[in-house]
Amino acid sequence: MLRIESHVFGKCVLAALAIVFVLGCSVNVKKEANGEDKQVDINTPVGGIHVSKGVDPVEVGLAVYPGARLKEKNAGGDSKSANVNISGFGYGVRVVALEYESDDSPSKLIAFYKDQLKKYGDVLVCHTTHLDVDTDIKESDHGSHELTCEGSGSNIELKVGTKENQHIVAVEPEGKGSSFSLVYVRTHGKEADI
Repeated sequence: MLRIESHVFGKCVLAALAIVFVLGCSVNVKKEANGEDKQVDINTPVGGIHVSKGVDPVEVGLAVYPGARLKEKNAGGDSKSANVNISGFGYGVRVVALEYESDDSPSKLIAFYKDQLKKYGDVLVCHTTHLDVDTDIKESDHGSHELTCEGSGSNIELKVGTKENQHIVAVEPEGKGSSFSLVYVRTHGKEADI
């Protein structure tokens, strides 16, 4: 479910990788007890990449739905939570994401999270097929930083904030219950400032 499609993400990763190869850097990797990478920090004189599997739900800014369970790794061994910070050349992006499952229906989760998200502003309700995070501010947007809905589908995505600072809850039916993602995205640089 958690598939973030954003041109910014790709641009930042390429810029950060270029930094790593061109300039001197330090790399720090912390491992879990089973030997898997838990946290990776790459620092250079002009930026860095910081990736951690250990995510505290407080970092998303939303309460976890009562009785929800953090999703297990998928068949490929990919973790269902991440805290990613990429910065360099006056631009940066932070994405904090967690994926959960619940025995409750999507409508119960949607009602709960609409109330949770109100503290950040007006809640936009989108119908989607997958999680779509848009941080690009295009000329066709006429300078608008407002969040919009793209596409259609049977999943519900609740969004609040701006393209530079957004909270997203994506809910989809799963069996007799639901799976849902809590996502916080923050960018800075270009036209966006933290």
